[in-house]
Amino acid sequence: MLKLGYKASAEQFAPKPLLDFSCLAEEVGFDSVFVSDHFQPWKHDDGHAPSSMAWLGALGARTHRIMIGTSVLTPTFRYHPSIVAQAFGTLGSMFPGRVVLGIGTGESLNEVPATGQPWPEFKERFARLREAVTLIRKLWSEERVSFEGQYYRTEKATIYDRPSELVPIYVAAAGALVAKYAGRTADGFICTSGKKRELYTETLLPKVAEGLAETPGKTYDHLMEVKVSFDTDRERALQDTRHWAALALSPEEKMSVEDPVEMQRLADSLPLERAASRWIVSSDPDEHIEKIGTYVDLGFRHLVFHAPGPDQERFLRLYGEHVLPRLRKKYG
Repeated sequence: MLKLGYKASAEQFAPKPLLDFSCLAEEVGFDSVFVSDHFQPWKHDDGHAPSSMAWLGALGARTHRIMIGTSVLTPTFRYHPSIVAQAFGTLGSMFPGRVVLGIGTGESLNEVPATGQPWPEFKERFARLREAVTLIRKLWSEERVSFEGQYYRTEKATIYDRPSELVPIYVAAAGALVAKYAGRTADGFICTSGKKRELYTETLLPKVAEGLAETPGKTYDHLMEVKVSFDTDRERALQDTRHWAALALSPEEKMSVEDPVEMQRLADSLPLERAASRWIVSSDPDEHIEKIGTYVDLGFRHLVFHAPGPDQERFLRLYGEHVLPRLRKKYG
């Protein structure tokens, strides 16, 4: 079954309007809402960074059926894994069957300013992620957990409020090692659109499949965050991508940037054509669906749409009317 979601951009909007947009997403027919988890936004001017875990509690209480979760949270630096386990145990208890913990290895923009610690190499970030997942699941399934890891410790720790079924953990991956781990260990895989097709067909999806082959038979979700700029006015759709120009920066250009002021400077220096390069920009619903269909054909059955424009209500109503029904008719 095809699931169609809305990406709540916590870096772009204050918590209250973002909550209103996300409630509207349920109203117009979206199946899920996933929120980013940033300590600092991609740009300093007019940026936002509400707490995802506090915000998800409000979203769950204001909505009734949608799946809610993070895309993605880093459970390894500014959050100790036991605190993540407690928070998502609470969310899962309040909204059973609706909550997903989406996680990744993190970016210095979010972790270094909040902790002051040096930003480690990928090997350590990945090792921390694996250890965090092990600890979180132990805390969800056992009592009086004394854990002695390389990076984290607990002493007779118990999460007293947790759901009867473990909250699903989805892992975001942009490379082969984490993709295979996501298939082997997680309940779902997260990646983002707008990259070279070969990355998905030759690296990410085959590695997820390798990991899944080691644990056959489990229910698994392939989630793609699809960057879309859709409007009846194509020029408006194109200009809307300017706010998110930072996403067009390469990993090498942005991975170690810790200051939103510097990130904004780098993004503002990009020409509009490059700023828009990660986005499906269109004013034609059929053209839009054809381009989205390339990801469905790759095997992604959960599409979470990230729109860049300031008028999110306009986007949600246009998408609910013109795009979601067509997608469900063609692929659902």
